[in-house]
Amino acid sequence: MSARSPIVFVVDDDSSVRRSLARLLKSAGHEVAVFASAQEFLQHEGDYGPGCLVLDLQLPGLSGLDLQAELAAAGRAIPIVFITGHGDIPSSVRAMKAGAVDFLPKPVQAKVLLDVVRQAIARDSEARQNREATDAVSARFSLLTPREREVVALVVTGKLNKQIARELGTTEKTVKVHRSRAMHKLGAGSVAELVRLAETVGIGPPTR
Repeated sequence: MSARSPIVFVVDDDSSVRRSLARLLKSAGHEVAVFASAQEFLQHEGDYGPGCLVLDLQLPGLSGLDLQAELAAAGRAIPIVFITGHGDIPSSVRAMKAGAVDFLPKPVQAKVLLDVVRQAIARDSEARQNREATDAVSARFSLLTPREREVVALVVTGKLNKQIARELGTTEKTVKVHRSRAMHKLGAGSVAELVRLAETVGIGPPTR
């Protein structure tokens, strides 16, 4: 499979449900991978593109909610669409609070599921783009020296070079050098752009 092609994962212990969902999703042009249990899905590794997880609530072993928690703890971010024939309000509330895209009762209406899956894949695609952008900015910030990071953290608070020099116990000329080098490494053409880049990676004033 293509490393970047969208994919829908289906986890359901009912083989007939897995087959019917796979047929439906494939008919809509989605690549599909099916699993009979949460444990089986957790063992799956691969480099795949945007996608989502269609997940049964009640499963042997780890439940759907347990799998949702396991994925969150492992940092495996993927939009989840829950399906269940035995749903209850507390479970749906718990699932949605933990970030589920939707909570659909069985038998799932084809149009409803396909609409929700499209939304989930679009959400995942946007989230991946945001993560990639943040990673790229973080890589640039990793090029800064500790002093350059300090200067940047103070610049984005609106402090002038002379104020930064006084706070860091150095000269204004030295601050200008660090500031210029930092902006060059970060590819920032203005203070406004520097502020935007710093916000992306959570850079703030240094604690003392």
